Amino acid sequence: MNTEWGSSYRLVAAEKWKGKSAAMGRDVTRALVEYSRPQPGMRVFDLASGTGEPAISVAGIVGPQGHVCAFDLSPDLLEIARQRADQRRLRNISFHQGDAHNLPFQNGEFDLATCRFGVMFFADVVRALAELHRVLRPGARACFAAWGAFEQPYWQATFGVVLRRVGGPALAPDGQNPFRFAHPECLAAALTKAGFTNAEAALHKVSWNWPGEANELWEYAQAVSAPFRALLERVPQAHWSDVNREVQSEIRKHAGGGGIHFEAEIVLAAGTK
Repeated sequence: MNTEWGSSYRLVAAEKWKGKSAAMGRDVTRALVEYSRPQPGMRVFDLASGTGEPAISVAGIVGPQGHVCAFDLSPDLLEIARQRADQRRLRNISFHQGDAHNLPFQNGEFDLATCRFGVMFFADVVRALAELHRVLRPGARACFAAWGAFEQPYWQATFGVVLRRVGGPALAPDGQNPFRFAHPECLAAALTKAGFTNAEAALHKVSWNWPGEANELWEYAQAVSAPFRALLERVPQAHWSDVNREVQSEIRKHAGGGGIHFEAEIVLAAGTK
């Protein structure tokens, strides 16, 4: 385990593994894009865009008459997104840094909103969703992908192994919770409370595949999964070689065809302004 847990270390990991990370998340992105149904000419707002998905995929659909705004709290992650868009020569996408709880846009600016694996981490989710509601035009949809339960193969083969060895809570009680909306009705309720109508949310199964080796996936998982920091810090230094060996052994149970293959359970949710 690398003990440097600052945001700079996570940024280095995001840069190092950006290609394989993008490949791993490809089917989640595809599922969210198909669910959100962007159309040519739309103005789309991608909230918590991170390194650029689904903003980049959506930009290819809305075309030159449309526009995508990729918005995130981290300017460093947005720079990676900008580089990825430049590599694809996309000219209908812009990048904006800011806080989801206070969006710097006018009322009714966007025809559609997307958010992949970001809604779970808003400090005040109803306030952030209400801000998103504000910047959408009447009749526009906001569409989200969130994680299902911790009790699924990817998480159990990685941080679940650590949890079984050291005990205690998987996540800090007052920390970020990737599984906050594992019960879909919770996200639908938050959307309704924020002013959306026709709120819906349901579980879906998608592929979650890492095009590489088990040790790479475990290194990446540790680096970017900040919510599990407290869990990892409970591992005595002398036990780390055993933990790494056991985790990689569990991950290899899902290996085949030049990569690691999981089936992930996610929540897809939407509401209408």
